[in-house]
Amino acid sequence: MTDSGVLIILSGPSGSGKDTVLNKLTENRDDIKISISMTTRQKRNDEIDGLNYYFVSREYFEKKIADNNMLEYAEYANNLYGTPKAPVDEMLRNGKAVILKIEVQGAEKIRKIYPEVISIFLMPPSVRVLEERLRGRNSEDEETLNHRLVIAREEIRRAPEYDYIVINDTVENAVAGIETIINAERQKTFRNKKIISEVINNV
Repeated sequence: MTDSGVLIILSGPSGSGKDTVLNKLTENRDDIKISISMTTRQKRNDEIDGLNYYFVSREYFEKKIADNNMLEYAEYANNLYGTPKAPVDEMLRNGKAVILKIEVQGAEKIRKIYPEVISIFLMPPSVRVLEERLRGRNSEDEETLNHRLVIAREEIRRAPEYDYIVINDTVENAVAGIETIINAERQKTFRNKKIISEVINNV
C-alpha cells in the first residue's frame, strides 16, 4: 500500500466469473486498474496474451522468480500463476485502486507484504452453478474439470479469511458490490488519514 493507492485482492474459484466481473467493473472507471498475472497454463481460445494473462513458459516464469521479479506466485492445477511486482508498485504510486486477481495461496503471501491490502472473495451462488459454468466453457476434459471442482470446494471453505465476500449471482450485483467496497476503502487510505490529521492539528 502507498500513500495514494489502494491494493485489493480478488480471489474466487475457477468459474466464479472473476474475468467477466472485472471487465465490467473497469469499463468506465479509469481509477481502477487490474494487475495482469503471468501463467504457464495454455491460453484458451477467447483469451488474449497481455490482456487476460501473460502466457509464458515454465522456464521463463522460474527465471522471473529467481530474479525476485514476482510479487507472489503459486502452483495451481499443475501450472504456475503469479504477479509481476514492478507494474503494481507503479500503479499504486499513481494513486490507482489496483486489483490483484490471484489464487488463495497467493493471497496469503500478499497479506504479508502489504498488511493493509483489502481482500475480496468472489463467491458463486452455489457449487451446482459453478459446475455448470465450468462445463459451459467446453475447454477441458472431464478429469481436469473434476480436479478444478475439488480445488474450488477447498477455496470456498477459505472464503471467511477474506475481508469481504461478494456473491456473483449476477454480474451487475457483483460489480456494484465491489464498487461499494472500493469507494468505502478509499476513504480509509493513508493519504486521507494524513490529510485528516493535518486538519485536526490546525484546528
